[in-house]
Amino acid sequence: MANILTVKRRIQTALNVSKTTRAMQMIATSKLKRGQDQALSSRPYVEKLVFLAKNIADRLPEDVVTDYMRASKDAKKTLLLVFSPDKGLCGGLITSITKELLNEDKNTKAIFYLTVGKKIENTVAKLGKEIAASFEFGTTLPSFDMVYPLAKIVDDYFLEEKVSEVKILYSHFVSVFSQIPKVEAILPIKIPESVDKEGTVSFTLFEPSPSQILPALLRHYLEMTLYQYLLESYASEQAARMIAMKNATENAGDIIDYLKLEYNKQRQEKITNEILDIGGAAAALLYD
Repeated sequence: MANILTVKRRIQTALNVSKTTRAMQMIATSKLKRGQDQALSSRPYVEKLVFLAKNIADRLPEDVVTDYMRASKDAKKTLLLVFSPDKGLCGGLITSITKELLNEDKNTKAIFYLTVGKKIENTVAKLGKEIAASFEFGTTLPSFDMVYPLAKIVDDYFLEEKVSEVKILYSHFVSVFSQIPKVEAILPIKIPESVDKEGTVSFTLFEPSPSQILPALLRHYLEMTLYQYLLESYASEQAARMIAMKNATENAGDIIDYLKLEYNKQRQEKITNEILDIGGAAAALLYD
């Protein structure tokens, strides 16, 4: 009897888990649709900003370099922005980000960290490196307001020449089934010495001049790049969580099926033993 009750409790526990994981899967699915649309629709805009900046920079005199294009010669340190979820239950996404973080920390010795997301904050703290700031990622689609404090800290470190470069570690959204942690260098902005003339835009008049347009354009490019990587990380989180919860729900279903079979076996065995006991007692009375 004790074994039957134990199996029954385990079935109920597995049912409760499957209901929870199913609900989390549905929530992640609903969030993923919007996050995926935002991340994919903003990519062409960011790419166009790069294209436009390269064309304008190609028309500037060689001795004209904006602040975002000038790397510090004295500072040999790196500011690394790390984007991660605030919560777990998203498969191996956080593990992959952590591995990439440790690899980057191993290859680049002098690093200041700026973390966005609770899950990576503790990992960075254990490395014993200086943390410029920590922010929560949130559980909803990132708003553009999140970019401003990040851009301000980037300006404080790069423009004041505390670091010579700025990098971002984020989850690149490839598809619902694939999210790849990537490290991208965003500062200094490197403009090629020559741009492919076949794809250039023919400007006959600048108002204001290219030297006045470029700084504001590069600033906007920096903000949009930060926002794009936030959107990529959000879409990656929801996709990873949806797949993880789908697998968890299916595994819970398999466990429930197995436990129900075990429950029926033990119940049938109990009934059979009781019938044998009754039959044995009846036979004993008959031949007594």
